[in-house]
Amino acid sequence: MIQTRAFLLSVVFFAFCFVIVLGQTTNTATNCTIKSNTTCEECLKVVSCLWCISSQKCIDYPVKSILPSHSVCPLSEARWGVCWMNFQTLIITISVIVGVIIIAIFVCCFCCCKCENIGSKRSDERAERQAHLRKFRQDERKAEMRQRHEELRLKYGLSKDNPYSRFENS
Repeated sequence: MIQTRAFLLSVVFFAFCFVIVLGQTTNTATNCTIKSNTTCEECLKVVSCLWCISSQKCIDYPVKSILPSHSVCPLSEARWGVCWMNFQTLIITISVIVGVIIIAIFVCCFCCCKCENIGSKRSDERAERQAHLRKFRQDERKAEMRQRHEELRLKYGLSKDNPYSRFENS
């Protein structure tokens, strides 16, 4: 249930981000080309722009291809979002962070499943102990009843050895 909610929430988040990026690229397509031959900070004020250090150009981020091609700007020379980190380092960093998050989710799911099984084992052991205790008490009561019946038979002269002994005496 929780995993389904997390999945739906992530799908909605990515769809929302995709819509925002597409909306900004259509509105700011001319702003990126205007900011060429300025500074990296000026270019990256617009989210949909990509700054290429080697050519000193502000380019519209190529949304259709997820990564900008080498002919547009080499990844080590491209800047997006922040000027102090190149695009290649940004991609590697984001990939590592996403990988760690995915591994953490799998570990949490594994631990939760393991904890649920431990909890059910504990409850099974507790139920087994209670059943054993009930059986022990029942056996004790049966033994007490047999003892009482034996005492009554002895009291009234009914021995258990020969069930027809009462009829022989008559």
